[in-house]
Amino acid sequence: MAQKTAEIFDLQGKSTGKITLPTVFSTPLRPDVIKRAVLAIQSNRRQPQGRDPMAGKKTTAESRGTGSATARVPRMKSGAGRAAFAPSTVGGRQPHPPRIEKKIVRAIPKKEAKLALISAIAATGQKETITSRGHKIGDVTEFPLIVEDAFENLTKASEVENTFANLGIAEDLTRVRDSRSVRAGKGKHRGRKMKQAIGPLIVVVDGKSLVNAASNLPGVQITTVTNLNTEMLAPGTHAGRLTVWTNGAIEKLNTLYGE
Repeated sequence: MAQKTAEIFDLQGKSTGKITLPTVFSTPLRPDVIKRAVLAIQSNRRQPQGRDPMAGKKTTAESRGTGSATARVPRMKSGAGRAAFAPSTVGGRQPHPPRIEKKIVRAIPKKEAKLALISAIAATGQKETITSRGHKIGDVTEFPLIVEDAFENLTKASEVENTFANLGIAEDLTRVRDSRSVRAGKGKHRGRKMKQAIGPLIVVVDGKSLVNAASNLPGVQITTVTNLNTEMLAPGTHAGRLTVWTNGAIEKLNTLYGE
């Protein structure tokens, strides 16, 4: 099987040559495996929770039995005999409280996790999969989208935004900005008032200066190729995130996942 090639663009959006893509870009799309891998990653961030076994039970309430024309729930012995202890009463115990022993982490085999990752990587080179996620790519036809290594030396958000415009994906940044809105429900009171769409992902080899520049753009995420995971490439378990690779990051894939 002939290996695929892709063009390398400079910061002005002009082609400067071609590169042979690693074989991972020939991996078939496996949305089922990708979903399991993303859910496994998310499950590791959940915080275990439980309840005090004696919560709601620290009372002397007892049932008065029948014959008093009242419900047979346990009642306090003092005052008006307020109901207590039972699940349906004020300050009573929970009927089925969460337990700390519950297994909340979803395990996934290492080989399956690797298959999910390389499948998600391959999806960044499929135009149909990228557009199905809702990304605005304009007239861009070359995927995966690869930029020269000089991209990692940018230090200003305006420079990154100009590069995106030259590459033809500035419309996706506008889509993210327009999507920003107030969240419905009680989540707005819990530290997540605003919500917005997912923007492009930038994969670099080092790019320490680029991290500060790209972090000022809404929806844009940057990571090194060694720290890449399935959730970054497939947010919400859906593969095909618009991804900008540097030339060095593509070459590093050969070292990490074989030629």
